[in-house]
Amino acid sequence: SAVPLKGLLYVNIDKMKKIGFGIIGTGNITEWFLEGARQDPRFEALAIYSRTEERGRVFASEHGIERCYTSLDSMLEDPDVKAVYIASPNYAHAEQAIKCMERGRHVLCEKPMASNAREVRLMTEAARRNGVLLMEAMIATLNPNFGRLRENMKRAGTIRRYFASYCQYSSRYNRYKQGELPNAFNPELSNGAVMDIGIYTIYPMVALFGRPQAVSATGLVLPSGADGQGAVNFTYPGMNATVLYSKIANSFLPVEIEGEDGNITADTIHTIRRLTFMPRPAPTSGRPVELKEEDISVPLEHNRYYYEVREFIDLTVARKTESEVNTLDNSLATIEIIDEIRRQLGVVYPADKCD
Repeated sequence: SAVPLKGLLYVNIDKMKKIGFGIIGTGNITEWFLEGARQDPRFEALAIYSRTEERGRVFASEHGIERCYTSLDSMLEDPDVKAVYIASPNYAHAEQAIKCMERGRHVLCEKPMASNAREVRLMTEAARRNGVLLMEAMIATLNPNFGRLRENMKRAGTIRRYFASYCQYSSRYNRYKQGELPNAFNPELSNGAVMDIGIYTIYPMVALFGRPQAVSATGLVLPSGADGQGAVNFTYPGMNATVLYSKIANSFLPVEIEGEDGNITADTIHTIRRLTFMPRPAPTSGRPVELKEEDISVPLEHNRYYYEVREFIDLTVARKTESEVNTLDNSLATIEIIDEIRRQLGVVYPADKCD
C-alpha cells in the first residue's frame, strides 16, 4: 500500500523502515499516544512493559501489541526494540529512562521529564554518555500552530507580556474529595497540578523567551501534600509573564502574547487550534476603534500526538540526539522553574530527599 507524505509523492509503507517501540505505561495517556503515533507509518508498537502481567496482556491485546513483558530488563534484551516511550508515573521516569539509555535505546519521555532538576540532569548525562536521543514528549511546542506563533512574533513588535492559562477540573478530584487518593493528587508519585498541567503553560514560555529572571508563585496545596492550583508571575528583561493552572477549577481564558505593535491570541496553550493576530489599532481621535483580527492558524491534519512522534522518529532516522524544538535545555529550565514553584508553595516529593 502507498500513502502520500508531505514533501514526497508516494511512499510504499511495506518497504518503509519501521522503528520498533517498547512502551512503558498502560494508562490513558498511552492510549492517546498510540492513536496519534500510528498515524506515522514508521511507528511500530512492538512491546509493552507492565509490572502486572494480566494488565499488560489485556492492554497488548486491546491495542494490537505483539509482545508483553513484566520485566524492563527483559524488554531491553529484545533486539527489535529500538526506542522506548515512557508514560509511567512521574517518579519512575528518571530511573527507567536511564536504564533504557544505558542499553542503547532512544527515549521519548512523557512530561514532566522527571521529578526534579537533579533527575533531568542525570538523564541528560546518560543520553550524551550513550549517544542516544532523549526528548520530552511535550505536545504543545510541536503543534504546527506553535510554529505559526513563533513565525508571527515579530509582527507583534516588542513583547511586553506572556499570559497562559490551563485550568481543568479533574475527574479524579471528586474521588479525592470522597476520601480516596488517586494518583493525580499523590505527591508520593511526584504528582500535582503544576506537574500535570501547569507545565503546559511554562514549557512554551521557556521555548519562546528562555529562562526568567525571577519567579513568584502562589497556590493552594491540598491536605495530601500535592498542589491543586497555582498562579505564577515571571520577570524577564523588558517584559512580564503570568501563568494560571488548576486541577480543581475550570477556566476558559485564552492565551495571549502582548506586543507594542499587536497581540497574538491562542485558544489553548496545550493544543493550539485557533491562533489570531490583531495589530495595534491606529488612533481615531475619540472615535470607536475598529479591531481587525486575522486568523493565522493552520488546520491540524493529524492527531495532536502525531507531531511529537514524527519529530522523534525524524531525529532517530537522521541519527540526531536532540530536538531543536524540545531541547534538553528547555526541559531542564522548565523543571528548574517547577522546582522553585514547589519550593515556594511547600510541595515536596520523596525524590527531592536525594538532592
